[in-house]
Amino acid sequence: MRFSNMVSQIGKVLNNNSEAPVDLSYLATMAGHIELWSAMYEGKSPWLKKGDESCNLPASIAQEIARLVTLELKSECTGSERADYIKPYYAKALENLKKYVEYGCAKGSLVFKPYTTTNGLAVQYIQADCFFPVSFDDSGNITDCVFTEQFRKSKKIYTRLERDIIEDDTLTIINMAFVSSNPEILGTQVDIKEVDKWKMLENEVKFKNVSKLPFGFFKVPLANTVDSASPIGVSVYSKAIDSIRLADERYSQIDWEFVSKEAAVHIAESLLKYDKEADRYEYPGGKNRLYRTLEYSSGATDKPLMDTYSPDIRDQSLYNGFNNQLKRVEFDCNLAYGTLSDPNNVDKTAEEIKTSKQRSYSMVSDTQLALQNALKDLIDAMDFWVSIYGLAPEGDINTSFEWDDSIVVDSEKARSTDRADVAMGAMTLVEYRMKWYGETEEVAMQKLAGQQEDGETSGDDE
Repeated sequence: MRFSNMVSQIGKVLNNNSEAPVDLSYLATMAGHIELWSAMYEGKSPWLKKGDESCNLPASIAQEIARLVTLELKSECTGSERADYIKPYYAKALENLKKYVEYGCAKGSLVFKPYTTTNGLAVQYIQADCFFPVSFDDSGNITDCVFTEQFRKSKKIYTRLERDIIEDDTLTIINMAFVSSNPEILGTQVDIKEVDKWKMLENEVKFKNVSKLPFGFFKVPLANTVDSASPIGVSVYSKAIDSIRLADERYSQIDWEFVSKEAAVHIAESLLKYDKEADRYEYPGGKNRLYRTLEYSSGATDKPLMDTYSPDIRDQSLYNGFNNQLKRVEFDCNLAYGTLSDPNNVDKTAEEIKTSKQRSYSMVSDTQLALQNALKDLIDAMDFWVSIYGLAPEGDINTSFEWDDSIVVDSEKARSTDRADVAMGAMTLVEYRMKWYGETEEVAMQKLAGQQEDGETSGDDE
């Protein structure tokens, strides 16, 4: 079911089952855009006509930002037996992090939702078109949310709505099941116990002394230009829709240029051998694609019996136009020049290139912070379910994060600054080696001591 249609259906269900009216108008405003971002990511942009080719920029943009954000990420939880229990499940959740962060970057947001299984803990990665925030607090934290799950069995479609509500330090989880033969409607509500797949779930369950919903919510750290009042995240390419559309047009023009200017030989049928059995003229050596027949009036003297069609291809001018459009997309998506465009053809000043890199650093850094907060909330959610089911003793959980600083920091500039600090005595050589050579304090001291001994030995030899 389309996201916009699901919003409408969920709104009706919630208002039928709630005493207080539920307003999902802000979601309805965002629905069309989430559907558009999803279609663009899948290479199904609405402006693509039959025969047009997409250059798949949305997927490339989301993939590149996700790569930069998660590059060499190291994160683990320590501190207690409780942390040791959660640690392998958390590590498992991080294995596919890059892929799901890419989905989150494309569609604007992502939910990390842990749950218990017979084997312990597992994590669902719920994309933006499969969860429906109902309300937020003043800090932008979700306080009421609906998750959807669907499957088809025979000709029937089963849908589960899970509503998680936090109110007065009480978490309420409500499960509702629906069955339909039409994929565009929820259909008839049935008891959750009547569906085999969900029969182990309760219709409603409450948990006391809970301060937040048990999941991690990641959203792209960009201003929402679709609806400034909405706390919903937006796609990393939300500001580049028109630029991407024009880039697709430029790309299609290049493709058509090569197709339309394909070399051909116009040849009179009289020069071809006629195959009576096949009732057709035979072209030389399987060159059907090269030769095109023409009918000439008998007695014509001003037309050759054979000529060639081989016009000049405007590949360079068209490519330059396409490359310039890619630069515009890079600017709109906070990417450094040369990320999508030809890095050898960046007609920008050194200052412009430096600014574009800094813009990219800032985007990556902000996204890393947003992801880090979401992963911390994931750990808290895991801790919550471990406590509910008594899977491990109570204990502190310390979560550490190590990001690849070279992505968000100009490493050469930072290294030069540290060298200056060493020269003026603000940083020791031991500290410098630990930072830039990845050595422990002990190894760094040994290396420096060895260098000093070598220097003294050389002096004695002289």
